[in-house]
Order: sequence, then C-alpha cells, then structure tokens
Amino acid sequence: MTGGSRGTTRRPSAASRSGGDPSSSAPDPDARRAAAAAAARRSGRGDHGPLRLMTVSARTLLLLGIASVTLLSLAFLAYTGGWWQAEAESEGAAALRRMARSVTPLDAPRMMDLPQFQGDHKESLYWGTYRPNVYLGIRARTPLSLIAGLMWIGVKNGQYFIRHVCQDSDELSKYGWADHNGRDYGRQELTDHGLHLTTSFLKEKGDGSGYGGDWAVRLDAKNVGSSLSEAQESTTHLFFYIADEAGKLITMGSHEPPSRGPVLLASGSHEEISDWELYLRSEDNLEIHRAGFQTISMHNLSDLVQHALVTNARQSGNLNLPDMTEDSSNAMIYQISIKLPAKIDIVFLSGAGSKNPMTAERINRLTGPMLSTRLESKQKEFEERYDQIFNLNNKIVSKELSVGRAALSSLLGGIGYFYGQSKIALPKGFSQKNGDKYIPYWPAALYTAVPSRSFFPRGFLWDEGFHQLVICRWDAHISMDIIGHWLDLINADGWIPREQILGAEALSKVPEEFVLQYPSNGNPPTLFLALRDLASGIHAHQFSDEEAQKISTFLKRAYVRLNSWFQWFNSTQSGKYEGTFFWHGRDNVTTRELNPKTLTSGLDDYPRASHPNDEERHVDLRCWMLLATNCMRSIAGFLKMDSSLEKDYYKLSDQLSDFETLNKMHLDDKTGAYFDYGNHTEKVRLRWYEDKEAMKRELLRETLEAPQLQLVPHVGYVSLFPFMMGAIPPESWVLEKQLDLISNSSVLWTDYGLRSLSRTSSMYMKRNTEHDAPYWRGAIWINMNYMILSGLHHYAHEDGPYSVRAGELYDELRSNLIRNIVGNYQETGFFWENYDQKNRGKGKGARSFTGWTSLVVLIMAESYPSLHR
Repeated sequence: MTGGSRGTTRRPSAASRSGGDPSSSAPDPDARRAAAAAAARRSGRGDHGPLRLMTVSARTLLLLGIASVTLLSLAFLAYTGGWWQAEAESEGAAALRRMARSVTPLDAPRMMDLPQFQGDHKESLYWGTYRPNVYLGIRARTPLSLIAGLMWIGVKNGQYFIRHVCQDSDELSKYGWADHNGRDYGRQELTDHGLHLTTSFLKEKGDGSGYGGDWAVRLDAKNVGSSLSEAQESTTHLFFYIADEAGKLITMGSHEPPSRGPVLLASGSHEEISDWELYLRSEDNLEIHRAGFQTISMHNLSDLVQHALVTNARQSGNLNLPDMTEDSSNAMIYQISIKLPAKIDIVFLSGAGSKNPMTAERINRLTGPMLSTRLESKQKEFEERYDQIFNLNNKIVSKELSVGRAALSSLLGGIGYFYGQSKIALPKGFSQKNGDKYIPYWPAALYTAVPSRSFFPRGFLWDEGFHQLVICRWDAHISMDIIGHWLDLINADGWIPREQILGAEALSKVPEEFVLQYPSNGNPPTLFLALRDLASGIHAHQFSDEEAQKISTFLKRAYVRLNSWFQWFNSTQSGKYEGTFFWHGRDNVTTRELNPKTLTSGLDDYPRASHPNDEERHVDLRCWMLLATNCMRSIAGFLKMDSSLEKDYYKLSDQLSDFETLNKMHLDDKTGAYFDYGNHTEKVRLRWYEDKEAMKRELLRETLEAPQLQLVPHVGYVSLFPFMMGAIPPESWVLEKQLDLISNSSVLWTDYGLRSLSRTSSMYMKRNTEHDAPYWRGAIWINMNYMILSGLHHYAHEDGPYSVRAGELYDELRSNLIRNIVGNYQETGFFWENYDQKNRGKGKGARSFTGWTSLVVLIMAESYPSLHR
C-alpha cells in the first residue's frame, strides 16, 4: 500500500482567511489548497450536479429547546408582541394556551428510562448504521455523535458525480442490505454503472474496548461490464470520512503508511467513549489524499468534498483532495484511489489510548483474514436465525428465500437515530416576530425504521406500526426500544407528530411545505398492531420468561401513554354523534382538488366525501379505534387491572364491535361494501378556467350537482376495513359479499395483488389536481394487502359457511403477492412503494421502499397480527 506523494499541510480555517493580497498573481500551493477548502466551506446544500473540472451548535440548540419549554409563557408574549395582555381572555389567548400544551411533554414516566433500556442493552445498540439517508453511514445513539460514512465518484456519460446521499437520480442499478441483523452485522451491495461495491459492517465489544465497543467496515470494490485490463487502467476514487457533531478537534494521522500495515487515519476523544482511533488496512496499492474541515453542517459534507475537488482540480489538474486541514478541524475526509478489484478494511477503536497494548490485536481481529472469517460466520448465523424464526420450510421456493432475507435486512438496515425538534405550526393568523409560523417541539431523540432511504429517510407514525410487525418477530427488544422512543414523543394532550423531521440531515430531504406538523392532525395508530402482538405473544407463551417479564414491564409503563394517545383520538377525531369518528384536517374550501385529500388517514387521495364537514363518518378510523380499544382491553386484562378506566375500555370495545351498529352506519346492503358517510356528490370534475387578465389557465374543480348526506360509494381498501379487523361474524351474509368484492377482477382483484380502488369507481386512476397523479386510486399497496390477507387467513380458520372460499382466496392472493414482489426485486434490484395494477404488476413510486413492503417476509411466513379477540 502506498500513500499519496504530498504531505498534509495545516492551514487556518476558512473563517479566518477573509483577507489576502488581490495583486498576488501566483499563489503558492498551500494557498491553493486553502482556497479549495474555503470554497467548500461556502457551499450550499442540495442534490449534486456533475463535478465540472474546467451557525448555531447542536448543544446550544438543546439548551435553547429546554429553555423554550420552561419559559413558554414568556415566549408567547414575545411571539405576539404584547397582544396577549390586551386580549387575555379572547379566543386568541385560548389558542396560545393550546399551543403551549402542544409543545409540552406528557407528565408521565418516560419509556426510555426503564431499566431494561439501560446498561448492556443501551451499550449493545450504541453504534450502528443509523444514518439511512446515505449509502453507508455510521453513528452512535447519542445527540452529538461521531459520524462516519462513505462517498465515491461515480461516472455516467463521461461526467463525474459524487455519490453519498441516497437518491434515485444517481441511477444506481442496485443498493440495499442483503444481510443485516439490526445489531452488529450487515452486508450491503451497491452497483453504480461499472462499479460494484460490497460494504460490510461488523461491531464487537472486546478486551480493551471503550463504551459501545469497536467496529469495522470492509469495502470490496469490483468492476462490472468492463474487462479487467480496462478496470486496472482506470482509477476509482472512494472517500471515507469521520466527523464530530460536537465540533471537537480530530487529529490527522501520519501520512506515510508502513507497507501493507495498518495506517492510523485519525484520532480524537469523545466524552462517552474516551480516546478513539481510526485505522485503514489493505493489501492493495492505494493512493491516499486527505482534507480536514471545521464545520457544523454535517448534511453538507459531500458539498465540502465536491468543491474541494473541483477547486484543486482547476488549480493543479489533479482530481484529488488538497492534503490540507483547517484549524480545529472536526471533519476528516480520506480519498482512497484504487485500481479495481480492491479490498479495504477500516476499523474504529474506542477507548484506544496511544499506549494501549491491545491495539495491534484489536486491529488484527477486525481486519484481513480474521475479519473475513468473522463476516462469513455472522452471515451464516444470520441465515440460520432467519430460517429458525420465520420457519419457511415448504412455504416458499428457494429463489424466494434470499429475497425475504433482503426485505428483512433492508428494513433493519434502514433503522436510524435522529435528534432534534419538530416544527409545530402556529394557529392561522399567528406568527413569531421573525415571521416564523411555527414553534419548536422539545428536543427529542427518535430511534426508528424508515419507509425509504432515498425518498422518506425519517420517521412516519403510521408506517412504523407495520414496520414493527416485522421487527418484533425478529427482535422484540429492538422493537420495544423503537416503540418506546415513539411513545416518549407524546405531548400533554396525547398527540404525536405524525412525521418526525429531526436534525439537519433529516430536514435537508424534506420540501419546506411538508415540514410543519399540525397538532389537530392524527395518523392511524398502527403501533397498536405490534403492541397487541406483544401482549398476545405472552398469552401464547411465545417468549422466554425473561423476555415476557420485560414485555410486561414495558406494557405497564406504556399503558399511561397509550391511554393519553387513545383519549386524544377519542376527543379530537370524534364525529358529530357518539361512536362516530372522522379524520380531521381535510380542506373544505379548496377548489383545486377533485376530492380533498385526507393525508391524516395515511391513504392520502383515497376518495372521501366530496364536501368535507363535521357530518362525516370514516369507517377506517372507526376500525382503528376498535383495534386500539381491543389492545388496551387486552393489556388491561393481561396486567390484571381493575379500575374504572379499564371498565370503560371494555364497554367501548363492545360498542365498537357491535355489528348491527357498524352496518347501520357504514354498510351498503346492495354491494356488501362498507363506505364512509358524508356530504357528497359524484358530479364533480376538474376543468380548465381561463384568467385572461392574469394570462394564465387554472385547473379547478367544478361541482355539477349539490352534495347531500349519503354513503360515499367508492369500493376500495376502506370498504374492507371491518373485514381486515375480523369485525364481521363468520356466518354473516356480509362476509360472502366481501369475498365477492375481493375476488372480482372488475373491482379489486388482479394477478399481482388487490388494487386500492375499484375499477368501477368514478375516481379510479383520476388525477386529484393538475400536479397530483393518482396515488391510492388503483395502485397495489402491500400494507393493505397484508391486512386483507390477515382477514382471509382468519376467516379460513373460523367455522362458518365461507371458510373454504376464504382459504382458497387466501392461497391465491398470497401466491400472487409473493410472486410479484420477488419478480420485481429480481428484475430491478429493489422493493417498491407500490405496484402497478395495469402494467403487469411493475414496481411504482419510491424505489428502495424498504418499509412496509418488507411485510412480504411475514406473508411468506404466514404470520399475521392478532386482531381478532
């Protein structure tokens, strides 16, 4: 292994280099390298174009966030400029008091303070691949962490591009975790045109390790699509970096490496892990260049690299980092230039003092042949555990087995750790003095899976319940940790923000109009799906005694928070009449939408009543409330609670389970479908209107018939919610009608899964606005197909006249879903957000959608939630 030819020069930071002699016509090399860093420091965020070769700290944010909650009343005085005193008892003052509560934590013991989440459990999960928005990103579960990651230069159509943040515009033909156990091992494969990268991650706590242990990354780079001689003539540029979010100094290692030995890249100190060191080892010939930056903008690291490369290339003619570091650098980037094929091991040692006698042995254990052996052992262990837990023998064919493992691994590898403050929208008409229309939630951590590393690399409340159905089966301790983090986000009113955009990295991926969270808006309480499974698993003796005890302790602590969450739904999402519910937050004045969206339901543009008002009744929300009451009832029974609160849950559960009342409110006798109810007309359309004065055309809704209160006649997923929840008696004629709807190819059935909206619906595949293509108006979604499969599986095992038919439909639908998801994965290398019900089941929407599409694992295993009491 050979190092670069130039030494590393330490220069002043960009902030202190504003001066200079403009008459100087021949700057020295050090000045050129400093200019490269300065240019990088000035860069902005955003997706990267090709390389054209011709401040508040997080710690201060934390303190300010705590102060904002403590001094909230004074803050509101500042927001309103004294208006509070003049109108103390007005409606506006009441709104401000409500806002104060919306950013105040629930007064209840925190889930994450439970002893089971401390000690060995907490340390075992300290390090991980917890930055799902980048192709390979490592961090600790702590607000101000050391972070590490990978970049490389991709080549497309003769142009160079930095690869770092997961984005479809990079046009990688494949990326995703083939193996990942959620704790200490993962293997990912990425294909970028002619480059194939395998990135492996391994973590261990050994003798001499500091808190959280040591970890290693192996980068195995090969060429695809070109001859070996062509690959050896060209140079591939990889970049590995380490940075300290707390801004602490990182020391650059020695520049001249010993031949074939480990190279000390960097060292530093962190308050939680003490001294640390980062080493590189490879048996291949490498050229290494470096750059160090002082920055608090970790989401802009690829911009730093890009601008440094471009500036240095223009000045020196070389596509290299400038081999310089700024004063007090807290981010170190290492450019590793290789000829393919090549293999590189990078190892991080915690508690690694320079005189630690165990250093050489620890490096040896996590690099070279020993690392190869241990990675092979971990892979075998993962595959054996997968087979044991999901028990897929005779349930699927062999080619489907690896796809199932990839689905689970992609979900586990997409778990992230985030820290920051949500932005909560102020009431209409209010703003802060600086013009902001939001106030911050309290500073909080969130450990969560994400729906998609490229499109949605952050926490979504309604997605997470489906994620946890899978993760709970694999590792109940990780699942409880994730659910506990979510429950700790409940505010004083019992509300949880439905989308969690915490920290600069998460914020950088979200359009501004979607950042603010509204405390009147909910999301389906799908966490009850996993919670019900935990409680039922204890009843069924599926856990060891130790696990059962921890789950019991968890549920007991969670009960207070779950009750507050439930009561929020019961009070804010209730309908005009007792026992009715509707999703609040629909726009009742819009003229631009064909049918006003119901984003809070999770089903977005699924058609509801054409003219929203408080007369609405939403059958899906009623069913979610039934699930929640049954779950609370189950937990209360398991914990042997006997208070008036528990009796209320028993009573409400019986009310919501009443089949006659359900039918009276939502059933269409003719079709046997369950419908929403509201102020509705089918006679609406989108029409172009000419505004001659403004010289523009607008696509606006036209209502051709006055709406009236009625059932909303759109057959689709919503029509099957009582079926999914097992709310229909197995002997009822309604069940036969529901099976008819499911099996009719003119309604919902396709050879690839059930479509979201019937072909007979007036809204089928209709655009909702000029710019909104149909989303839940025909596409095949795996989470809802899984729930319908669950219903079919339930009724196939219930005594009744329709059990045989339910079983036949179950087998056929399960086979269709597995075949289509597996076929798409094998053809494209990705799991997809949804699937096209017209174009042979082709994947659509966000690719690398490794959230609820991972439910294919449970479909293969025939494992379904215990929804039916």
